[in-house]
Amino acid sequence: MRKFLVVLDDSRECLNAMRFAALRAAHTGAGVQILSIIPPEEYQHWMGVSDLMRTEARERIEAHFEVFAKWMRDRQGIDPELVIREGDPVQEILAQVKEDPAIGVLVLGASPDKAGPGPLVTQMSRNSGNLPIPITIVPGEMSKERLEAIT
Repeated sequence: MRKFLVVLDDSRECLNAMRFAALRAAHTGAGVQILSIIPPEEYQHWMGVSDLMRTEARERIEAHFEVFAKWMRDRQGIDPELVIREGDPVQEILAQVKEDPAIGVLVLGASPDKAGPGPLVTQMSRNSGNLPIPITIVPGEMSKERLEAIT
């Protein structure tokens, strides 16, 4: 089964990326894999409590994931898979794509900020020539109705 890989983070635009991935998966019979990445600097300075901080970060991610997973299951009939990795976001996305041959499309949400689409979209766009799959960039300001219409 082909999967849409979507990155879960705390950004506003993540919501549109999740919606797009779930809607496309539901319409095409695909799956959704949600990737969340814990950056190393998140607990690097607290070596004495790094295991506790890792555990708390994972619990936060799992709670955030469950909100999206419930919506995907209830509204789209999609049962998403959660993958949590630790490290540099770009490197971890590239590694996940290479490790899972079922991933067919990477879905990212673009920030509506005038400063640019966001660091992850910018960096992944630079690496797009090395990816074995296409990237779909979903505008963060796109309405739910527009997303439903184009998927």
